Amino acid sequence: MSSVTGYESNPFGSVTTYFQIDDSWRSRTGRGISVAIIDSGIDVDHPELAGKVKESVIARADSKRVVFEPTDTGDSAGHGTACAGIISRIASDAELYSIKVLGAGGLGDGQSFLAGLEYAIKKRYRIINLSLGTTKPQFFSPLHDLLDRAYQAGCIVVAAANNLPQPSFPSVFSSSLISVSKSVETDPFHFGFKYGEIIELTAPGVNVRTAWPGGAYKSLTGNSFACPHIVAVIALILETNPALTPFQVKSALYALAAENEAEARHAEEGSR
Repeated sequence: MSSVTGYESNPFGSVTTYFQIDDSWRSRTGRGISVAIIDSGIDVDHPELAGKVKESVIARADSKRVVFEPTDTGDSAGHGTACAGIISRIASDAELYSIKVLGAGGLGDGQSFLAGLEYAIKKRYRIINLSLGTTKPQFFSPLHDLLDRAYQAGCIVVAAANNLPQPSFPSVFSSSLISVSKSVETDPFHFGFKYGEIIELTAPGVNVRTAWPGGAYKSLTGNSFACPHIVAVIALILETNPALTPFQVKSALYALAAENEAEARHAEEGSR
């Protein structure tokens, strides 16, 4: 049983939050939890993903705006399928929604990225996987505004840190989302939390074997693949505790990570 405490802000000030999470979340499957994957699309016919992708849409420029329409074009780069495979392996019954904003080579434009995030927020998908970001400063403010809207809508946004030393948006907005970088850990439940750092959570992201378009599999390394590990864990927690706010989910992850670190220290001391 994990006890979680913290202070959550609201328009009238701050309130103390206290709740407990037992270990039953570890045996959940993410049933009933919607997960949006804003990426390069998903191969819906992959054996690990068949029947799990409830909707696939693609960004299309329409005059001066971006619209989304149903698509069966699959995955243009493999990146989205890889992320979906990681989530599905841990939270096998989570409902996946593909929002395709990246094309061949995993390339895309900032406006489609913004539009994809706005689309996911309007749909109120419970968790949003952002294994992508931008370093262009003109997107700082609009992304920040969208994250505020996501928080108010109850959407939990999880973003991967940039693989390069240069900060990327939105992962640096640690106050309004959950940011993740890779670790060499292999157990998805043994994630870490670096309180006070810009990128707070660490999760498996080195040589991660996951789905790849065409029924294939690949071993991949990068912060992109640490992000869906945390998304899947959140899906399990939310199935057990569906009323948790984004703030409470982040507090729960911190409490669970602290337990992981305490267990690791105990094991290390016992081996001396």
